[in-house]
Amino acid sequence: MAETPTVVLNDGVSMPQLGLGLYMTPPDETAKVVRQAFAEGYRLFDTASMYGNEDGVGDALRDRPDAFVTTKLGNADHGFEKALRAFETSARRLKRETVDLYLVHWPRPRAGLTVETWKALVRLKGEGRIRSIGVSNFNADHLERIIGETGVAPSVNQIELHPRFQQERLRDVADRLGIRTQSWSPLGRATFLADPVIAGVAAKHGKTAAQVVIRWHLDNGLIPIPKSVRPARLKENIDVFDFRLDAEDLARMKALDRRDGRMGPDPATF
Repeated sequence: MAETPTVVLNDGVSMPQLGLGLYMTPPDETAKVVRQAFAEGYRLFDTASMYGNEDGVGDALRDRPDAFVTTKLGNADHGFEKALRAFETSARRLKRETVDLYLVHWPRPRAGLTVETWKALVRLKGEGRIRSIGVSNFNADHLERIIGETGVAPSVNQIELHPRFQQERLRDVADRLGIRTQSWSPLGRATFLADPVIAGVAAKHGKTAAQVVIRWHLDNGLIPIPKSVRPARLKENIDVFDFRLDAEDLARMKALDRRDGRMGPDPATF
């Protein structure tokens, strides 16, 4: 079993570079899936209050202090006091006194509470309840506003990112601000895995299309969290540390980017 590489965040915390996304994982299956993934070598587990499966994550990882657990603040819990209370609920469900990474799930700009919400996470980190704080689905203007208002940059921005929607401009902004970019839906819901370019790269390396796409994220310095509940897929998705893509592979895959490649909601309006 190859050991998952880590990245160092802007606050000095080390985070595994590949993890398991738990979006839409049924609550009654979550503990089993997480235990299987841990046995395969996964150490990063990404959930959210809106997923409804934090309890299962907590049950599976109760005695696993070496697991890195991420959860996210729900959209109904924006605001300083509400965010503080929501965190306590999530921490209780996860059976953890300290959460490794806590993210604001969506910026919700129309609600006008983004900065107050971010201040709550800054407070919790200062109190030692969260090791690292970050955001999810934040555009450049959202990032610049919370940093400008508080002087505290997120450690992570988790965004939709895959070969059909590569978000290079937002990644450049994050790099400039010292923020690591994490990829949700890193396989693009498997909609493009049969693309001839990806299939060709996969054949060249003797790997599957999904493994090539996950490797593409890693070789670009991203933090992918592919989701699966199937044991064979869990094993396949982490078997990506015995090869790298070369410059030709990366150039071919860069050309897959599309302006209309977004599959999820637009953070500017969601």
